[in-house]
Amino acid sequence: MSDFFEELGKKITDVAEDIGKRTEDTIEVQKLKSQIRSLKRANERDLLEIGQHVYEKFKNGEIPDIDYVGLCEAIEKRDEEVAKHKEEIQKIKEVF
Repeated sequence: MSDFFEELGKKITDVAEDIGKRTEDTIEVQKLKSQIRSLKRANERDLLEIGQHVYEKFKNGEIPDIDYVGLCEAIEKRDEEVAKHKEEIQKIKEVF
């Protein structure tokens, strides 16, 4: 009978150690995923900032690269459309 309890105790200990290890692994994986998300967000912020600088240079006539000019013109066109929509919203609000 004591063999049964010894074997049961060993199995419980093994399962507890396995669960502990899996928990540690899960925590480590989540920690690494969080770090990855932080790094990606930092890259996205920097890319947005680069894009903003390129667009400002375009507006000042300082961008000779035709690839950038096409993108900047598309942004400029959308900005104009946004301004028109805002004017329409303002007119609608004035009616009410």
